[in-house]
Amino acid sequence: MGVARRARAARTMSAHRRPVPPALPGHPSRRGVRLGALALLGALLAAAGCAPVTTPPPAPPAPAAVARAAAYVPPAGDRWERRRAADVGMDSVALAAAVAHARAHEIDWLRDMAVQVTRNFPTEPYPEIIGPVRDRGAQNGIVLRHGFIVAEWGDTERVDMTFSVAKSYLATVAGLALDDGRIRSLDDSVRGYLRPELFGATLFDDPHNRGITWRHLLTQTSEWQGTLWDKPDVADRRRGRDRTLQPPGTFWEYNDVRVNLLALALLHVWRRPLPDVLRERVMAPIGASPTWEWHGYRNSFVELDGRRVPSVSGGGHWGGGLWASTRDHARFGLLMLRRGQWGGRQLLSERWVREATTPTEIRPNYGKLWWLNTARAQYRSASPESFFALGAGGNVIWIDPAHDVLAVLRWSDTRQVDEFVRLVTEAVRD
Repeated sequence: MGVARRARAARTMSAHRRPVPPALPGHPSRRGVRLGALALLGALLAAAGCAPVTTPPPAPPAPAAVARAAAYVPPAGDRWERRRAADVGMDSVALAAAVAHARAHEIDWLRDMAVQVTRNFPTEPYPEIIGPVRDRGAQNGIVLRHGFIVAEWGDTERVDMTFSVAKSYLATVAGLALDDGRIRSLDDSVRGYLRPELFGATLFDDPHNRGITWRHLLTQTSEWQGTLWDKPDVADRRRGRDRTLQPPGTFWEYNDVRVNLLALALLHVWRRPLPDVLRERVMAPIGASPTWEWHGYRNSFVELDGRRVPSVSGGGHWGGGLWASTRDHARFGLLMLRRGQWGGRQLLSERWVREATTPTEIRPNYGKLWWLNTARAQYRSASPESFFALGAGGNVIWIDPAHDVLAVLRWSDTRQVDEFVRLVTEAVRD
C-alpha cells in the first residue's frame, strides 16, 4: 500500500472511531470498572494466600506550588534571561513609566553612611556605631515577571548596605532550623535551646524573659529586657522608652536589640556562623554571587568550639547587617515567590514560607520578620497577597504572588514607593 493510500486509510479509521462516552452519574466509568476488577482480583489472591495486586491511586492534580516550581529561575552568573514586557503580559509603556518614576525619586540620604546612620536616630540614647558601614551607591532597581527580567536600571551588581532587609534573611535561617528539626516548635521557650557554655546562655534567666518563645522573637512581640552588645533594649524602644513592659506576646514593637538577640539564639542552635548556613542552604543553591556579606559588630564575637565567630546583626541600625547587590536580593525574593522551590529543589519548606507570611494577630501587617499587605495596610496599591523585605533608605524587596511579579528597589524615596508599585501593577495585562 502506498503512502497516500495508508494516510487515507488512517483518516478513515479515525473518522469512524467512536469516542468513549463519559460515565453517567451513578454509573462506573470504564476505568472504574477496571479498577474494581483489579480490586476483586486482589481480594481473591489474598484469600488464596497470595500477595494482593495493588493499584496506585490516580495522581492528584498538580498544586499551584508545583506549577510555580516548574517556572523559570535563573542560572548562576549573568545568564539571567530577559523578556520584552509584551511577551510576559505587561504593557511596555506603563512599565517604562514605573522605571522613570523610580529613577526620578532617589532618597535624600547622604552617600556617606557613617554620617547618615548617626542622623537616622538623632534622639536615640545609645547612638554609637559599633559595626562596619559602607557608603551607598545610586538609586537602582529590577523588575521580574514570571522570573524573567523585564526592567533593570542603575548598577544592580553593586553591593550595598540593606538595613532591615537583613531581618527577612535572618527569618529564613530560623525557618531552616525549624525545617531541620533543630527548633522543634516556634512556641518553645528559647531559653531551653541555649548552650550553657556559650555567651548569652543567661540572657533569658530573668523571670520576665523566661517565657519568651521563638515565635515572640520572630514576630517582634517578645518584650525582652536586658542588654546585648552594649545596647540595652531601651536603646530601640520606639513606642516609648519609659513605658511599662508587657507580657511576651501581647505587645508589638520593632526593636533591633531583640532582633540581634534572635541572631545570637540561632547561633546557639546552629553552632556555626549564620552566614555559612545562609550561603550553603540558600545563596549558593539559588546562584547568588559571592559578593554578599553579613556582618555583626566589633564586640559581637562568640567563642564557639574553639573558634571566635561573629554573631551577626539583623540590620544596619548601628552598622553591620547584610550587604548585597540588587540582583542577589532579586534571587532571594524569587525563592520566596516560588514558595521555597528553586529549579525543582525544595530549599525552604512551603510550610515555612506560609508561616513566615502569616499575619501576627496583634500586628496583622507583620509576619515572621516579613512585612505583609493585609488589608493593603503597607502599600495600598499592592495586592493584599504581597509581602516585603523592607530596610531603611528605601531598600525594598516586593513580592507579589497574585501577579507573579517581583521588584527590588534601592535607595528610593520611601514616600514614592507606593506610586512605583501602582505603576508596575497597572502594567500587568494578564
